[in-house]
Amino acid sequence: MSMDIFDRLKAAATQQWRRYVDHDFVRQMGEGTLSEAAFRTYLVQDYLFLIQFARAWALAAYKSRRPDDIRAAQAGLAAILDETELHVRLCARWGLTQADIEAAPEHQATVAYTRYVLDCGAAGDLLELHVALAPCVIGYAEIGRTLAEQIGDLSNHPYREWIGEYAGEGYQGVAAAARKHLDELAARSMTEQRFAELVGIFGQASSLEADFWQMGLDGVA
Repeated sequence: MSMDIFDRLKAAATQQWRRYVDHDFVRQMGEGTLSEAAFRTYLVQDYLFLIQFARAWALAAYKSRRPDDIRAAQAGLAAILDETELHVRLCARWGLTQADIEAAPEHQATVAYTRYVLDCGAAGDLLELHVALAPCVIGYAEIGRTLAEQIGDLSNHPYREWIGEYAGEGYQGVAAAARKHLDELAARSMTEQRFAELVGIFGQASSLEADFWQMGLDGVA
């Protein structure tokens, strides 16, 4: 069975991908040993991150010339807005309101990653933008599913809501649709010569994802 474009990108950027999905933050979350302070730092920044990613999906709609591509961008934007509700709900556990979260300053890791994605979209075409988005959109689904499979019973796990959200049928469907759309875009406009450039974008985005996890850990070091 031939690999789709997402599998090809992962295989070509293995080091960056593994650093992202096997990061200590992810491992500690799965083990239930991640400190609440680290998770809270991450969660607040991830909310701010999602605001910028919503802009990236809106940019994807602008860069689209086909109704199906615009619908895909609309679905991605809706999924992002749903994610922000999870963050607000979780932050409320620590007495943080939505206004508190939105007033928090963006961390350097947040700025670096989100502006990189937006720049890929502004300077490149729709395929480049979706390649830059893929580690987050599709990667979170893989991480959530893997953690859920490893843990099994999530009922007493301290991070059950986060893991359950990304391992759940709803988000898994969002990621599957994004993956299918990425493959369709690649079939339209990707050449083998261009593949190396896309690997560079994918690898950089994956590295910035790893830096984002590290930001959570460093925030309580």
